[in-house]
Parts: sequence; C-alpha cells; structure tokens
Amino acid sequence: MNQAKLIIMVVIVAVILMGIRSFTFTVDQWEKAIVVRFGEVIRYEDKPGLHFKTPVIDSVYKLNGRILTLDAAPQRFLTLEKKNVIVDWFVKWRIADALTYWTALGGQEQAARGRLEQRVRSDLLNEFGKRTVHDAVSGDREEIMRIVSAGADREARALGIEVVDIRIKRVDLDEKVSESVYQRMVAERARIAKEFRARGAEEAEKIRADAERRREILLAEAYGKAERIRGEGDGTATAIYAEAYGDDPEFYALYRSLNAYRQSFSSKDDILIIDPSAEFFKFLKDPRSQ
Repeated sequence: MNQAKLIIMVVIVAVILMGIRSFTFTVDQWEKAIVVRFGEVIRYEDKPGLHFKTPVIDSVYKLNGRILTLDAAPQRFLTLEKKNVIVDWFVKWRIADALTYWTALGGQEQAARGRLEQRVRSDLLNEFGKRTVHDAVSGDREEIMRIVSAGADREARALGIEVVDIRIKRVDLDEKVSESVYQRMVAERARIAKEFRARGAEEAEKIRADAERRREILLAEAYGKAERIRGEGDGTATAIYAEAYGDDPEFYALYRSLNAYRQSFSSKDDILIIDPSAEFFKFLKDPRSQ
C-alpha cells in the first residue's frame, strides 16, 4: 500500500513539474528570449531569471546575447594602382534589438554573419580601391577601420545588430606586388643613403678645409711668436755679451775663441787647413795672449 502511495506521489510531482515547465522558462545572463505565439512575436525577455508563458500556444526561442566574432577568411582587394592586397579581418558584433533581429533575420545567427560579412567586404573593397598600396599597408589602416565600422554599424542597426568593432589583422601584398614594393624600397633606401653620403662628404670637406685654415693660422701665429721670442733672446744675449765684453775684454775674447774651437772641432772628421801662426790659434800658443 505504501508503495502505491509513493508511486502516486511521484506521478503527481512529475505532473506538477511538467505543468510548471509548460508555463515558465528561464533566461540566463547572456541570453535574450523571444516569445512567439502562433508565429507572431509577442515579447522578448533579456532580464535573467524565471519568466512565464502561456502553455501550449507560446513558444520560446533563446538568442545568444554575448559579443560574437565574425572571423572572415583572408580576401583579395584591388588598390588604386590596380594591385592586389590580401586582407585578413574580423568583426565583433552582438544583438542590440532582439525583436528587430528576429523579424529581419528570423533569429538565425548564420544569416546575420552572412549579411555582416557581405557589407564589410563591400566597404573594404571600396576603401582599399581609393588608396595606394603604401597607404593601404601602413598609412591609412586606422582610418579604413573607422570608416568601415561606422558604415557597417549603420546598416546592421536595421537588422537589430550592433557592430562593436572591426579590425584588420594583417594586410599582405601579393607576391608580385611584394617584389615590386621591395625593389622600390631598396632603390629608395639606396637613394637616401647616397644623399647622406654626399652630405657627409660635403661636411667632411668643409671641416677639413676649416681645420687646414686653422692649422695655417696657428702655425703662422706660433712662428711669429717664436721669431719674436728668438729676437728678444738674441737681443738679450747680445746685450749680455756686450756687457761682458765691456767688463773684461780679455775674458770675452778667450770665451769666444773657445766656442769657436769647440764648434770647429766638434767631429773627428772635421779638417781645418789654416796657417798655425794665424790669429785663430793665438790662445792655443799662449793663453796670455791679448
């Protein structure tokens, strides 16, 4: 008997739970719920928690309310010079208006991705077509992303979608274009290097000429100063000699003769042919000579 009561209670609880489940539904923090009655959207719920519906006639469809990523395959775009660049890009998006999103796209995430990719691809094609390879690769990438993001977001709003961000991950050059750009870069760097070398050579010549001029000026000034000092020294020496001669003419004559002997016989190879009785040897013959 107790077993029969237990079974009945289990059945009753199951029926109650099924009944509760038939007129309630839950919404997670990252979800948006659409309530449809006979194919018509009657409301949507985006607040987390327990919500109610009419059993049997109401159907609930849950949408992903998180920020989603559309990572497109790399694609080729033509630049202003009719050269191919390969662009790798992605889009960050989310559902902004669940009712509009359901009405426009039937709540199909794949359909939303297709529409977004088509629009962004078209805008990128247009923007790259206005720019040269150099601008597309390095100069205007931020500007391109800003323009494309604004345009895609305006159109996506009509689908109940918000475009959070569009980023260009990489812009690669076609193999032929890469070689052409590389050769042009090499030529440009060679031209710049040649220009710098020419400027350096010019500056070196100026520095060298200025150094030579300064050297000549310094040498001339040094020579003049040396000549003045030498002249002053010679004058002082002459004055000393004159004073010495005046004080003791005999000693001065002896001193001059000894200096003459030292200078005349400074080397063993020196040869002097002169009459021994000449005035030059008078002090050698007689130191007391006058």
